Amino acid sequence: MKKYFLETYGCQMNKAESDSLELILKRRGWESVSSDIQADLIIINTCSVRQTAEDRIWGRIGYFKKLKESHSFKLVIIGCMAQRVKEELYTTCKGTVDLVLGTLEKNNILEYLEGLPEEESSTYTFQEYHSDGKSFKTFVPIMHGCNNFCSYCIVPYVRGREVSRSAEEILHEIEFLEQHNVKEITLLGQNVNSYRGTYQGREISFHELLDLICGRISSIGWVRFLSSHPKDFSSALIDTIAANPQVCRHIHLPVQHGSNRILSLMNRRYTKEHYLDIVAEIKEKIPGVSLTTDILIGFPGETEEDLDATLDLMQKVRFIDAYTYYYNPREGTKACTMADSLPLETKLKRLEKVIALQHRISAEEKENKVGHVQHVLVESVSKKDKTEMLGRTEGDEMVVFPEKCDTIGKFLDVKLLSCNGNTYKGERV
Repeated sequence: MKKYFLETYGCQMNKAESDSLELILKRRGWESVSSDIQADLIIINTCSVRQTAEDRIWGRIGYFKKLKESHSFKLVIIGCMAQRVKEELYTTCKGTVDLVLGTLEKNNILEYLEGLPEEESSTYTFQEYHSDGKSFKTFVPIMHGCNNFCSYCIVPYVRGREVSRSAEEILHEIEFLEQHNVKEITLLGQNVNSYRGTYQGREISFHELLDLICGRISSIGWVRFLSSHPKDFSSALIDTIAANPQVCRHIHLPVQHGSNRILSLMNRRYTKEHYLDIVAEIKEKIPGVSLTTDILIGFPGETEEDLDATLDLMQKVRFIDAYTYYYNPREGTKACTMADSLPLETKLKRLEKVIALQHRISAEEKENKVGHVQHVLVESVSKKDKTEMLGRTEGDEMVVFPEKCDTIGKFLDVKLLSCNGNTYKGERV
């Protein structure tokens, strides 16, 4: 049996696509191995969102170039970076990289390796059954691509325009997952709430799809979704979440910035006030909701006043957590041509302020939950203490508590006793 080794970088969509690719390989007689030294085929599924992600891939290619001196294998680069710098990879890595496949070609990897001509596909193909039948939580891609063209973002250029999957196909996959004991699904898309698929011959929106899914599932206990754009977060969607207890009371709603001037330069198409109105409606209609976000600091032309507006928004919303990063120019985006790019030192100092504030807010918000009972999905044995289990709350927070291994994949009620960093200590009730 031929053996493959697969490395995945980047977003949840990349992870879902890698899972799908692994199923294709296994169905064609390939075996997964845990060590690159054992592999006949090595695949790197790449990310292009930030330069640091691409730098890491270049480093891995250098490692595999050295490995090829003592081992025989095919090296294939797929995904977003492969889409963006395909010719450069072929030119500079000749003799090391055997095949480069972009975001629309990756599932045909074996056909390309078997000598069929490389043809750039113009459409994205959704692959069914992203679970191996053994996992109790999995991703379900529902749409692909992005039409927003935020000025700092490379995604529309490497993923293409939005394509939505039909509701029938999504429901069919979820039925399969439910039959195979999956307990949690995460609906995926670059901009999931701009979904415009079809159901029984008519177009439906994301909140209608969500309602359909919740009306069909029985043993799947939790439904999550990633990632949302504030401009598409409607009152109808908030009402749908509130009406369906299967939808987790956790919403990731990337704000990116708190300054209207910077939001406009980013082409985000909402204001700070609009975002705060959405949050107020969410908190009013969905009590106990946990909100997380993305915050981008150091955008070209950002001032201290712009930074203050972001800090003010953070204090008003009180996110339970935030993914924070500084602006990293991506060639081909509009922001890359903008003047007044800030020095790295300034970006880092401003980012430190954002991180410090978020750490304080997170600690206070988490402390407020101590003493409360939370519904928890048990995920694994704790790495630090084998007598404890690691679970995740509906708000996507980690908790460890004494319990037996046979509870993995089950929902339990756990009382939160204390919080250390990002992890709660608890006990089953």
